[in-house]
Amino acid sequence: MIEDFKSSDTWRVFRILSELVEGFETLHGIGPAISIFGSSRLKEDNFYYQEAMKVAQLLSQSGFSIITGGGPGIMEAANRGAKMGKGKSIGLNIEIPHEQHPNPYLDISISFRYFFLRKLMFIKYAFGFIIFPGGFGTLDELFEALTLVQTGKIESFPIILYSKAYWETLLEWFVTTPKTTGTINIEDFKYFQILDKPQDVCNYLKNHLLRLGIPLPDFECG
Repeated sequence: MIEDFKSSDTWRVFRILSELVEGFETLHGIGPAISIFGSSRLKEDNFYYQEAMKVAQLLSQSGFSIITGGGPGIMEAANRGAKMGKGKSIGLNIEIPHEQHPNPYLDISISFRYFFLRKLMFIKYAFGFIIFPGGFGTLDELFEALTLVQTGKIESFPIILYSKAYWETLLEWFVTTPKTTGTINIEDFKYFQILDKPQDVCNYLKNHLLRLGIPLPDFECG
């Protein structure tokens, strides 16, 4: 049932506070983490499902925890890959009319009613974002992260778009329409990278850590 926002303001404040506290208490101390996003509709035999699993496994073996939306598709693949390594596998589930069940590869699972609190947890506890092919929800996470970095609301951190074949037409549109119109600047393109291989993702993150002076002892991209 859709919530009546006009008649439930008071109790909603307490629910928001409760979800906020639960998120902070549960995720505090998870160590360096990467948030991975992508379509919930892709199945195990899909190429991008398999690639997401490989990326997550590599990063988990290097000591990263993996955070996803906790559902099926790319989220399941990433959590599944995380379980093959030594980092924690974390799912931030969302309550929606068409119920999303947590996938079976989670060490930590939290359920949120409010999207904005869930997004806060993705940002607060992640060292970077990896964006696999996805639909409106995936694009929402991508553009929110880019906006926060562009406006200086958060420090710039790695935002990786996985698969040139999937994302290149969006990049072409950025160049031919918003950039040409003057609504974005060429400098805005520095906020993300497009990569095609699990090892390239791992190496990019490793080099970013080294530039910050915080290498992970077990960070290998083999």
